[in-house]
Amino acid sequence: MGCAFIDFSSTGRIGGWFGVGILVLTVGGLGVAEAEIPTSARPDDAQVYFISPADGDVLSSLFVVRFGLKGMGVAPAGMEKAETGHHHLVVDAKLPPSGLPIPADDHYRHFGKGQTEVPLNLSPGKHTLQLVLGDHLHIQHRRPVVSERISITVEK
Repeated sequence: MGCAFIDFSSTGRIGGWFGVGILVLTVGGLGVAEAEIPTSARPDDAQVYFISPADGDVLSSLFVVRFGLKGMGVAPAGMEKAETGHHHLVVDAKLPPSGLPIPADDHYRHFGKGQTEVPLNLSPGKHTLQLVLGDHLHIQHRRPVVSERISITVEK
């Protein structure tokens, strides 16, 4: 049985600006990886939702998405404070795996400064949107705080 510890420091690509460690155990040629990433607690009544748009809305290519949050506070990424988080908007994708940093690309948009709305410009057609709250490390809470997935149509 072998054991290796891989450290992705602040310059590593996984986890962004914070350090992440992964413990890798090898047993009889079988590799098993266990993430050593802490997760944050959340209140039972925490809820994230869309103020606008609404499910089924037909919109112009540029519109504003407004985020709502109940039972928790909004805090910027990097600020570790109990019962807070910051918004991530999932566009035309499934929810990311919990327990790992939320990816940052066109499908997973981060609002780490504590923003609660964003002008969004999407191509014409049908799209899905979903909100997920991340903690100070861009990781979903131990029990994820996610909105319903809504569908919108963007006109030319």
